[in-house]
Amino acid sequence: MLKPHHQHLASSSELVTTYAERRAGFIALALEKSRRATPFVEQARVLKASASLAAKPADLLTMDTIQPALLTASGLSDKAVGHLQPEDKTEAIRGLIEQFLEPAGSSFVEELVYRFLLTRGDTLGGSMRNIGGILAQQKLTRAILASLTLAGISYSWLHGPSKVWIAMSGNDAGIERHLRGIHWRSKGNPRTVLYNFNVPLVKNNVDLSMLECTPEALSRGESERPERYLALGELKGGIDPAGADEHWKTARTALSRIRQAFATHNLMPQTFFVGAAIEKKMAEEIWDELEQGTLSNAANLTNSDQVSSLCLWLVNL
Repeated sequence: MLKPHHQHLASSSELVTTYAERRAGFIALALEKSRRATPFVEQARVLKASASLAAKPADLLTMDTIQPALLTASGLSDKAVGHLQPEDKTEAIRGLIEQFLEPAGSSFVEELVYRFLLTRGDTLGGSMRNIGGILAQQKLTRAILASLTLAGISYSWLHGPSKVWIAMSGNDAGIERHLRGIHWRSKGNPRTVLYNFNVPLVKNNVDLSMLECTPEALSRGESERPERYLALGELKGGIDPAGADEHWKTARTALSRIRQAFATHNLMPQTFFVGAAIEKKMAEEIWDELEQGTLSNAANLTNSDQVSSLCLWLVNL
């Protein structure tokens, strides 16, 4: 019997991430990091221009417009600054001036900029820890939207920041950056996909949940009804092969927990896995689960054909 994964997979080896795909993944992450770093670099340039107006380090204390930047250069995060009183902030800036800027002599402006960028680099590093997951969600979203559009199916999407559902338009470029859900109709039946949704029955967040209900029904508590869930999936966007096995173990445990929770209600929603870093042994385990029917579908995120096939399967459920 032909199973969903047979549409794009003939063996476990086709799930394995190739060197070329891994290289492309690392480059994509590097480019995204550079993109996110751009605002910090521009801020550093403005800081340098402003600080250059000071004749000596102590003069910086009187320059109100760069006080936030001075606090950053002193090593304080934005979160930490929010918990400090004005006098504490002044003390932190004095410490920066006395311990680091004055000893730098005539190069105090460069020292200030370097320290500003050092702290901002930590901020960027923190935001990059989950960037693989964010990019993975965006890629999968783009594929789902493409599948819907090519099939002539209208959709609406959930704008994450505002929590508002927005109707499909002719220009949907870039919406995946803010999208947290998609709604459409399949053969007259409502379909709603939600990302990082806390499934009440599972008592945990699931990367992707598809329900048979409208967004309006969701607001009335339909997500509490186990029979509304059609498919649930785990999405792992990390490209580093060193963490691949751990990502699969985490996903496998989560999917097993999902199946066990729904089994208590005699329900068997579809379960699937999409990952960017898939190694040989891991691919064999995924393939075994697919062939046994434990897992409904799977795809390597770095393979566009596999992702497209899986998304067509989702759209047509």
